[in-house]
Amino acid sequence: MSPPQRILVVNAGSSSLKLRLLDTDDRVVARWDLPVAAGTIDRAALAQTLADHGPPDAIGHRIVHGGRRYLGPVRLDEAVERELHLLVDLAPLHQPKSLDALEAVKGLYPHVPAVACFDTAFHAGMPAATATYALPREWRERWDLRRYGFHGLSHAYATHRAGEMLAQAPETFRAVTCHLGAGASLAAVVDGKSVDTTMGFTPLEGLVMATRSGSVDPGLLLWLQEHVGMPAQELAATLEHRSGLLGLAGTADMQVVLTRAHTGDQAASLALGVYIHRLRSGIAAMAAAMGGLDVLVFTGGVGEHASVVRASACEGLAFVGVHLDRAANEDTPDASAPDRDISALAAPVRTLVIEAREDLQIAREVRQVLGQA
Repeated sequence: MSPPQRILVVNAGSSSLKLRLLDTDDRVVARWDLPVAAGTIDRAALAQTLADHGPPDAIGHRIVHGGRRYLGPVRLDEAVERELHLLVDLAPLHQPKSLDALEAVKGLYPHVPAVACFDTAFHAGMPAATATYALPREWRERWDLRRYGFHGLSHAYATHRAGEMLAQAPETFRAVTCHLGAGASLAAVVDGKSVDTTMGFTPLEGLVMATRSGSVDPGLLLWLQEHVGMPAQELAATLEHRSGLLGLAGTADMQVVLTRAHTGDQAASLALGVYIHRLRSGIAAMAAAMGGLDVLVFTGGVGEHASVVRASACEGLAFVGVHLDRAANEDTPDASAPDRDISALAAPVRTLVIEAREDLQIAREVRQVLGQA
């Protein structure tokens, strides 16, 4: 099979369904962001949206969790789809949305080849010492308890794009990629492969996020259950939806946090301080996991647009060679060329800002799978 010409990329989020139609040169020829009400896609609205463009040559679906089985993209068929439904328990908040989008699009284009591209796959080859929790062996083996990592499509694209910008193969540098959006995670990348990341068994582990807590002492949660009688469902809902920036500052919007912190709001200043502390120490830990650092990448909505966050995080990283050009960091990017180098001229570590383009990574993986068919 020759590589497909037009690829429809399907990315189901918590509140919207992002659709991108890419041509053979990876140009976006059409884009739609459809609202998702009550976690269910409106089939009629989807059909009406896509009606004017005709069937694509191939479809790429972002799937959050591939478990232990799917270590790379795979062509979808009934057997694969059944196995993806079995992984819902590992990502109950995210996997059902991806599978609902898969079914909705399949209903419109039942004969168009489709590929599942996994957020966990980029991290699947992490060393055992990185991926393993210090839990009893029988637990780990019976329930597949391990650190999976997420945002892999974004981290993979950022690594590839960094190589293009530096005119270097990703195999020649050590990078920390910082995906900072509503969800946030870091990856340590050596030889183009993830060797460590901040998210773990679920996307709750690691950095402070918009509404997610990030890492919390498990003993604290046990204490709340034992001494307060807090139900597991309430704990889960609070950690996922009422914590992070929202829990600290009363808003999940980083730009609002920055504005309020600038005016002296104590809650916002605390939220920003906690966020930056976790981010800076996380970057340093990722660099330590690789024995050094050559490239630091910021991507995602916060990573791309919050210059104060980038500057504050990098202030304490001079000891690993990170130095920013202040003017370059604060410049408003050209919309037609959002990717840029914000490093000081002689900095040993190159610091880059790269637009998050999971759609391009998915299209690349679709061509990889179908071009080999």
